[in-house]
Amino acid sequence: MAKKVTLYIEDTDIKLLVTKGKQIDKWASLLLEPSLVRDGVIVDEDEVAKSIKNLMKLGEVGTRKVDICLSGLNSIFRIITLPELNQSLLPEAVMNEARRVLPVPLEQVYINYQQLPSTKGETRLFLAAYPRNSTDVLIKTIAKAGLKTDMVDMAPLALARCVNEPRAIIINSWLTYIDIIIMVDRLPQVIRSLSLPTESVAIEEKLPFIAEELARTVAFYNSSNPTNQLDSGVPVFVCGDLVDAPDSWQTLVGQYEYSVSPVAPPIQYPDTFSPGKFMVNVGASLRGQLPGGEGNNFSIIDINALPEAYQPVSFSITRVIAPVAIVIGLGALFYGGMFVKDISDETTAIRAQIDNASIQSLVVEAQIGHTEADIDEVEAVIAQYPEQIAQIESQIQAVEARDERFAYMLSILGDKLEKTNANLAEVISLLPANIEISSVQYDGEDISLSGVAMNEDDIFSYARALRESELFNEVIVMAIQEVYKEEYEVEIRTFTFNFLIY
Repeated sequence: MAKKVTLYIEDTDIKLLVTKGKQIDKWASLLLEPSLVRDGVIVDEDEVAKSIKNLMKLGEVGTRKVDICLSGLNSIFRIITLPELNQSLLPEAVMNEARRVLPVPLEQVYINYQQLPSTKGETRLFLAAYPRNSTDVLIKTIAKAGLKTDMVDMAPLALARCVNEPRAIIINSWLTYIDIIIMVDRLPQVIRSLSLPTESVAIEEKLPFIAEELARTVAFYNSSNPTNQLDSGVPVFVCGDLVDAPDSWQTLVGQYEYSVSPVAPPIQYPDTFSPGKFMVNVGASLRGQLPGGEGNNFSIIDINALPEAYQPVSFSITRVIAPVAIVIGLGALFYGGMFVKDISDETTAIRAQIDNASIQSLVVEAQIGHTEADIDEVEAVIAQYPEQIAQIESQIQAVEARDERFAYMLSILGDKLEKTNANLAEVISLLPANIEISSVQYDGEDISLSGVAMNEDDIFSYARALRESELFNEVIVMAIQEVYKEEYEVEIRTFTFNFLIY
């Protein structure tokens, strides 16, 4: 199994973790000079890039591809509900709702979202808005270090993957900042990431502030969910520097009397490894590997925060659909063009004969009537025209008959094209964001559809959406196959599928 490398750049240090599946392979951290990173934003790209190179060398990591983690500072997370929408309308609807609910101009943030299980008639989404400036600088710094990334995780979302509880509170504290996450029903319902208002990093001095923010966060959730409040049975999990101060835990939770314990992530590691200090890296390494189904309560949020502008060119559905449409269109044009050419050729010949007859008629008219001797000759010439006219009329009738056949066949072809466009447009509009189409075969009646997905749930959701469509009579899942492939020394787990659509 290939290795995965994660990097998390904090205000005070850089953390590197190498995993192989769900097992820790290597880890290392490197302290940063003061003020190179401030409040989650890289201030000096060149110096931080140099430090990243040194850390990769220190950890003896040869791969260029890494997953990076973005701080939750100045980020906003919301669970929003929209009316049930066609997939093609969803991006615009999300942006309109984001403009309404977010307290910052959309020009200052990147927007990303993930669809959630929803009841009939509504669309629920997990929305993440994160600052453009810190995201851009982070990605540029990674590039300056000679590294490549296709995935940006967010620290709070990575932490949420490390706890397997139906309801829980996660507190991550590390030197100058804290993250507080409330997990309910496999979703981070409330996320708060804050810089500490003190220059001291001693846990004793930070504790009152953390306890106050925890109480404020719990009060906010309870006031927003009066029928599903957090009671004393909800466990609190800590990581970061709080792990080394167990005597402070009960003071931390104060009046709530919650049970407190360190986060125990679902990953294997040697005794010499301290998971609490690398928990963001650990959570990022678990992306796409957590089990679902009965008895599993891990977070279902799996957003890749890499902005579209930085994403590598990937498979596009239009690369499949466009050639299909072009082939159908060219077929119609060629078929119609043959008829048009035949009609045009015959019409040209007929017009030539008519023009010739007209010229002869003009000549005859010029020759008429000044002498009786010429009349017999003129009448003899005119007597030839009825046969030519009859011949021309016969040819015109034949052309018109072919023209009618052409119009009829073109009408049938137009109906088929309209049906084809409607069917393929429906296949595209219902396509989930996490599925890519690799091939489409269409014979006018049945559609054979193949593609790739990151998990099986998305495949079955897509099949259900197609079945519920009014255009298709039946959708059969012909095959689903789990596939592992290596890319840039990282093993990727995907599922290929094949549908037959009537």
